[in-house]
Amino acid sequence: CHAKAMIEAKFVLDKAIRELYATLLANTMVVADLGCSSGQNTLHFVSEVINIFTKHQNNLGQSDTVDLQFFLNDLPGNDFNHLFRILNTFTFKGASNHKGDILPAYHIYGAPGSYYTRLFPPQAVHLFHSSLSLHWRSQVPEQLNGKQKSYLNEENIYITKTTPLHVVKLFQEQFIKDFSLFLKLRHEELVDGGRMVLTIYGRKSEDPYSGDVNDIFGLLGKSLQSLVAEGLVEKEKLDSFNLPLYGPSVGELEEIVNRVNLFDMDHMHLFECNWDPYDDSQGDIVHDSALSGINVANCVRAVTEPLIASHFGEGILSALFTDYAHRVASHLEMEKTKFAWIVISLKKRC
Repeated sequence: CHAKAMIEAKFVLDKAIRELYATLLANTMVVADLGCSSGQNTLHFVSEVINIFTKHQNNLGQSDTVDLQFFLNDLPGNDFNHLFRILNTFTFKGASNHKGDILPAYHIYGAPGSYYTRLFPPQAVHLFHSSLSLHWRSQVPEQLNGKQKSYLNEENIYITKTTPLHVVKLFQEQFIKDFSLFLKLRHEELVDGGRMVLTIYGRKSEDPYSGDVNDIFGLLGKSLQSLVAEGLVEKEKLDSFNLPLYGPSVGELEEIVNRVNLFDMDHMHLFECNWDPYDDSQGDIVHDSALSGINVANCVRAVTEPLIASHFGEGILSALFTDYAHRVASHLEMEKTKFAWIVISLKKRC
């Protein structure tokens, strides 16, 4: 998924780096990847930035080299040890494409912490990047955190057709609060004219009940309901659980950026991607729905397992995601649903 998102955002990232480099006054460009995780996708981003930067540096015929400084950010629970073991063997594989060109020196550091807090000193960063991470909220809305005497989103773990409108508004308000804070924090940390390139899970429709994020987590909620029916999960456990996420529309993102009024929007576009990250076909038919069901279930498990295990216990995981894989396969047989991803490029106002 992340690799496909990077390909789609490449031309936006290229433009941001080119314009930053053309006005760069320092001898170091600072780049931060927010929500980097701990896998190969992080290295793909680092390589892409080095590749783009080298191209523009040599196209402009600059004799003075500029260093690149990367900060890789994620929550403290991220496996940074694994990440840096990978980085220890990392070499820029694009060097063969730049024979005779001057390659920048690059330095890579970890930056653990929530991107809903300050992470860097004032005016320290030239470029922020985040890919498929900003749909996660800082928390579940307080009224849905499971500590209340009554549960407002019974049998659901996110927004579905049976979610009351006032609960939908709680999810929306949490997103507005979090994303507004995110923009204000990054504005403080960016240099004047600094850039952000963000790819976000979103939705095509302005209707909050309509969205592929809703569908994929709605099916996971159905699988949890089946475990309740089998007596493997208590109903109260399900009723008290909600995922801390929200997939916004293009209109919602534009409205928040305009309301915060700290950035100029340089670019925004929406594109679609198959649920199954290994399915590159363009048609409307899934050729192996059972395999795609397993692939999707594995991807969703990778990002939700810590939350689910913490709330329900690890004992249900195997049964839950086996059931979920079957439900996804059945869904894809009827409809080849796709994710809607939104790429947005912002420039800090001076």
